[in-house]
Amino acid sequence: MKPETLAIHASNLVKNTTGDVTPPINLSTTFFRDENGGYPGGHMYSRVSNPNRSALENTVAKLEYGEDAAAFASGNNCGMSLFQALKPGSHIIAPDDMYWGIKKQLLTIFNETLEFDFIDQTDLNLIEKSIKPNTQLIWIETPSNPLLKITDIEEIAKIAKAHHITLACDSTFASPILQNPILLGADIVMHSSTKYLGGHSDVLGGILVTAKKDELWEKIKNIQQTGGAVPSPFDCFLLCRSIKTLAYRMKGHCENGKKVAQFLVNHPNVEAVFFPGLATHPQHEIAKKQMKDFGGMMSFLVKGDVDATSKVVNSVKLFAQATSLGGVESLIEHRYSVEGPDSKTPKNLLRISIGLEHVDDIIADLEQALG
Repeated sequence: MKPETLAIHASNLVKNTTGDVTPPINLSTTFFRDENGGYPGGHMYSRVSNPNRSALENTVAKLEYGEDAAAFASGNNCGMSLFQALKPGSHIIAPDDMYWGIKKQLLTIFNETLEFDFIDQTDLNLIEKSIKPNTQLIWIETPSNPLLKITDIEEIAKIAKAHHITLACDSTFASPILQNPILLGADIVMHSSTKYLGGHSDVLGGILVTAKKDELWEKIKNIQQTGGAVPSPFDCFLLCRSIKTLAYRMKGHCENGKKVAQFLVNHPNVEAVFFPGLATHPQHEIAKKQMKDFGGMMSFLVKGDVDATSKVVNSVKLFAQATSLGGVESLIEHRYSVEGPDSKTPKNLLRISIGLEHVDDIIADLEQALG
C-alpha cells in the first residue's frame, strides 16, 4: 500500500463484536488470563502493551518500512531509552546542530556513563576521523533543529556499516511521508510524535522504529516496557487519528513552506533563510536525493540585533509565539532564548513552523511583522 493508504488503515487492528470502523479507546490496564495462564487477547498489562499502542506502533513501523516500533511518552524518552540501551563507556557521534533537549540529556544525564562528540555531520571525512574503538552509535538529525542542516543518510550509513556502528536518525522535521531513513540504510528512526505525527499540538509522544529486531532493539523494548515511560491509550488513539491525515497535511505544509521561504529570501529585512527547498541551501542536492519534499520548517536571520529580532517575534498576529512545531497552526520562536546562554544558535534567528492557514495570510503576517 502507498503511504496515504497505510496511514488510514494500518491502525485498524482492533476487531470487536460491536463492529467499530474507528478503533475505540481501550482504557483497561489489565487483561483476562485463560485457564492455562495465557493471554488470549494478546495483552497482559497496559505498561507492557495495549491495543491502542499496538495500533500506533504497527502504523508507524509500516510507514517507516521497519520491523518494529516502540512508542514512548515523549520524544525525549526515545533518546533516553536508546542511550540507556548502550553499554557504559560507549562513544556517540552526534551533530553539532542538535535538538537541545536530546543534547542536554547527553551533557547532563549521560555525561558520566557515555562519551560523545558533537561534530559537523555534513563533513563525511570528519565523521570517519571521529570514530573511536568504542564508538557504538552515530546519531544524526536531518533536517536539523534549528539550522535545517541536511546530512547524507545513505553515505553515513555506509560508514556506520563498515565500522559495525548503529546509525539512528531523528527524522522529526521530515515525518515518514517525506523521508524514510531505513530505506537509506539507517538502523533506527526516531520521531517526536508530538510534532507532525500528532499535528494538532494536543498530544505528547515519541516513537522509535527499527530496521530489524536485533539485540540492541530488545534492550530498548525492555526499557520501554519495564521502565514504563509509555503513552496512554488516549494519547495513542489521538496519534492514530491524526496519522490518518498526515500525508495530506504534509502536502499543505510543504506547499506553504516553499512560498514562505521564497518570500523571506526576497525580504530586505531578512539576512538569511535556512530551508532545504531553496536552491541556495548548501545541501539542497542531498535533500532532493533523500526527501520527497522539503516540509514546513525553516529558520531565518533577522537583519539587525536582538532587539530587532524581538520586535519581529512580538509583532506577529497570526503566528503563535510558542515552542514546538508541526501543528496545523503556524508557530514562531526565538530559539536562543529557549536554549539558554550556552546555545550556539544565532541570537537573531527565528524558527518558524509553517501551518495550514492560507499562505497569503501567513505571508501577510510576516510582512507586517518584518516591517
